[in-house]
Amino acid sequence: MAGIGPISQDWEPVVIRKKAPNSAAKKDDKAVNAARRSGAEIETVKKSNAGTNRAASSSTSLNTRKLDEDNENLSHDRVPSELKKNLMQARLDKKLTQAQLAQLINEKPQIIQEYESGKAIPNQQIITKLERALGVKLRGKK
Repeated sequence: MAGIGPISQDWEPVVIRKKAPNSAAKKDDKAVNAARRSGAEIETVKKSNAGTNRAASSSTSLNTRKLDEDNENLSHDRVPSELKKNLMQARLDKKLTQAQLAQLINEKPQIIQEYESGKAIPNQQIITKLERALGVKLRGKK
């Protein structure tokens, strides 16, 4: 603490000791050999899958078989042709361009283009915005 009395040094010796060996170090080859030389009792257990990746590879054959047998169609839903036609017709009836319609619903023109071409993944929020902006029900009877 600076400013309180004279400054003096501490000349007491500091002793630094190593920590006791942890369980991983006790299993080390050097430690096991040293224990054998000193005559200590040692228990060794061999694990059945030690050093192999058998546990992981045994289940992969089941997964691989399931994948081979799987014939499910994994593709995204696309805009139905009825919705495409209704959207295009409603937009042309209002005499709007794709860009103008996109601006009305606060979306990019590319989204309108994707919906009209059928490449978009249907999003109910965007379809609702389109219905409100065009004043037409684009989806079927719901």
